[in-house]
Amino acid sequence: MFKLFFPNLKMLFRNRQQLFWALMFPLLFTFIFGFFFGKNSTTGEIILINKSSTEIATSLDRTITDSGVFKVDTNYSDIEAATDQVKKGKVAAVLVIPENFGTVSPDASKTLEVIDDPANATTNVVLLGILDKFNAALTFQLNKISEPAFTVDEQKTNTRNLSYFDFVLAGLLGLALMNASIMGIAITMAKYREDKIFKRLTVTPMKSWWFIINEVLSRLVLNFIQISIILLIGRYMFDAHIYGNYFVIYALALLGGVLFQLIGFAIASIVKTADAAQGAAMAITIPMMFLGGVFFPVDGLPKWLFSIVQYLPLAPLLRMIRGVALDGTSPFLVPSNMILVLAWIAFCLIFASWKFRFSEE
Repeated sequence: MFKLFFPNLKMLFRNRQQLFWALMFPLLFTFIFGFFFGKNSTTGEIILINKSSTEIATSLDRTITDSGVFKVDTNYSDIEAATDQVKKGKVAAVLVIPENFGTVSPDASKTLEVIDDPANATTNVVLLGILDKFNAALTFQLNKISEPAFTVDEQKTNTRNLSYFDFVLAGLLGLALMNASIMGIAITMAKYREDKIFKRLTVTPMKSWWFIINEVLSRLVLNFIQISIILLIGRYMFDAHIYGNYFVIYALALLGGVLFQLIGFAIASIVKTADAAQGAAMAITIPMMFLGGVFFPVDGLPKWLFSIVQYLPLAPLLRMIRGVALDGTSPFLVPSNMILVLAWIAFCLIFASWKFRFSEE
């Protein structure tokens, strides 16, 4: 049986086009999210025009500039020119502190001007939130209110320093494994059938499940490389935080590789052409990419939809990987996640072994 392993491995790495996209697709997402949400990332760039020299205006200027949330450009003095930068999409917003802002004069302006583009919703919400907090703190001070009406005691279940990129990085592991495994297996097996390669295997004593196991084992080598590259780039280029055991993360990710390869075999067992295999694989991977928890937590979905997508193959796998990577917990903390993954593996293996045949009959 293992005599087929090394030839399969050679064929896999000789297919340079498939190898290129298997590695580049997840890396592309890693770099995109890394540049936006990794180390030294900001919410967006704004222009700050401060026309007042009062202590309050200076304090607000310093609060915005030193927040680290935005890239702040203070080189503009003309509001029209700054507004033109927003219209061109070069900056997200313009904050104007008018003359005499912060003075006790009755005719002093008390209105800050924010010029923004509704398309930059994230930056706008953060900027307005900072201004609201500054306004509330200043109001307390001016009215000599020593204490607010109430306080909020936030108790976090995880006190570790985590970012959105840390959350997405674990999802990108699952995305890379899912796309390379399902698409690769389904299309390759269909191509073997079209090229009559399976017909030649019918005269050998090899059983179909032997072939399946060898293909899975050889492609796990590619999965291992994918996992390593994503973790290395995320950890050392974008300062991703990984608190769990790397060995456990690799073990869970490779378990996911087995799962998705078996799904690919299940598809290949019921389609006859490469085009049909590609369509069927995309019909499975694209919904899971958005509903499996790659980019956002699935518990934020509507209740009826969450009750369905939580059982998708990708969802329990990502819950375990994130639990280990971000919280340092055991993958068996929630046994139902492991049970679901193993159940999907068992189902796909039985189905593929039953339906997958070298002959076309």
